[in-house]
Amino acid sequence: MNETASSSLTQAEAFARIRLLRSPNIGPVSYAQLLARFGTAEAALEALPDLASRGKTAYRAASPDRIEAEVNAVRKAGARYLFHDQGDYPELLAQIESAPPIITCRGDLSLASRPCVAMVGARNASAASVKLARNFAGALSEAGFTVVSGLARGIDGASHEGAFPRTIGVIASGIEIAYPPQHADLQERIASEGLLIAEQPPGTEPRGRHFPSRNRIIAGLASGTLVVEAAPKSGTLITARLAGEAGREVMAIPGSPLDTRSLGCNQLIRDGAVLVQSAEEVIELLQGFTGAPRSTFRVAEESQDFDYSELAAANPSYAKDDVASLLSTAPISVDELIRQSGGDAASVHMALLELEITGELERHGGGSVSLTGPAQ
Repeated sequence: MNETASSSLTQAEAFARIRLLRSPNIGPVSYAQLLARFGTAEAALEALPDLASRGKTAYRAASPDRIEAEVNAVRKAGARYLFHDQGDYPELLAQIESAPPIITCRGDLSLASRPCVAMVGARNASAASVKLARNFAGALSEAGFTVVSGLARGIDGASHEGAFPRTIGVIASGIEIAYPPQHADLQERIASEGLLIAEQPPGTEPRGRHFPSRNRIIAGLASGTLVVEAAPKSGTLITARLAGEAGREVMAIPGSPLDTRSLGCNQLIRDGAVLVQSAEEVIELLQGFTGAPRSTFRVAEESQDFDYSELAAANPSYAKDDVASLLSTAPISVDELIRQSGGDAASVHMALLELEITGELERHGGGSVSLTGPAQ
């Protein structure tokens, strides 16, 4: 394929991994579980039709031709694949729940191995906050931090510009698609001199459902997330929540209660985010971050105490129907399902995996699952 694979990953297995992740109903969790169960993506692809046999229609994995076209598009864009178990995969990102198993990137990957801080905020930001974001980003960059943001208008763009070239842009589209269009030049500069990351396949136009996925990568790359300006119920607050759930620092700059664009930040502070008013305060919070944030905005979600390698010995059909009967469209934790089913953890996880492959199961944050709701 190209230099995408590490020395321990064959070209055929790298190709199979991409094909597995692009196949229907396969997400980060099911991908990881399939690798643990079958050892390789090639073996997992062979097993998929049998695992999906309880479904109403025959299962078809992503076609090799489709993946070949994707690989060529990544190469044409001057990008590379980065797999979850390669040495230069960002360490902090690997620690979050549902870390992306495969990303595409352009630029200097070493930026992701340095101390990182995420900066996010309103698209329709005030002029004062745009200037503040640029100044904060510049000071953080000079202090040795890489600034991570999402290339949106307003605070994101100002943060990238202030930190340049020590900045990472995470986009919700394919690696070669500029969004928003007015940031096409900035995105190319970041790809050439900073680092540009995409989870979606090349050719993917950004859709609403892609932005929360992008936000989890922004939060996951950084030891802390700084919200500069945000309205209530904005997408920016999703990034802050994800950072808190990952056990990272959550910080916010306070604003006037008369400006709706500040109400999100003020709410974050009231809910436990750390109030900061200078770049020096951010630096003090994040230098030597050990995984114990001072913010109490969100209690970190407890990781599931289950080793996916145990799936190799799971009974592939045990408890499947029993587990399905316990599920509804209301999310429930996997641990609770294991307790109620009376089955062993490996077999219950395997049953959930089979339900997900057939499109009957939806995964939520915090290790919760539910039956798939009606199509919207």
